[in-house]
Amino acid sequence: MQKTYEWDPSLETGNKTIDAQHKSMIAALNNLISAYDHGKAPLEIQKTIDFLVEYIIKHFADEEKLQEEYGYPDIIEHINGHIDLMNKVAALTKNLDNEGYSNEFVEHTIRFMTEWITQHIKGDDFKLAAYIKDKDSIK
Repeated sequence: MQKTYEWDPSLETGNKTIDAQHKSMIAALNNLISAYDHGKAPLEIQKTIDFLVEYIIKHFADEEKLQEEYGYPDIIEHINGHIDLMNKVAALTKNLDNEGYSNEFVEHTIRFMTEWITQHIKGDDFKLAAYIKDKDSIK
């Protein structure tokens, strides 16, 4: 049985929109893990990939708008991280379309989403959130 993820204060950026989107990412990951553990991953994997495609469009646009609004100095680095994640989601989509379902594909997708949460959200997004909080405290 795979470990599921709970939302906790260590994941909060302080921006309600961004935090709600991050919560939806964790929910999608947990849905996939649960489906995998119960032998229902073939039904859930396409929903998860579709979610990721929609997520990157909306979430990344919202984050990049905030970065522009606040004059975030690391905007290029952050956007490059988004581009990398977009490319990885595109590769997942292509792999699923070309190869179809497999347990290995689901396990890879779970690892990818977990790394996204631990590296991008807890790393890049926290740097952005700290910058925004600092700018807001100066206003």
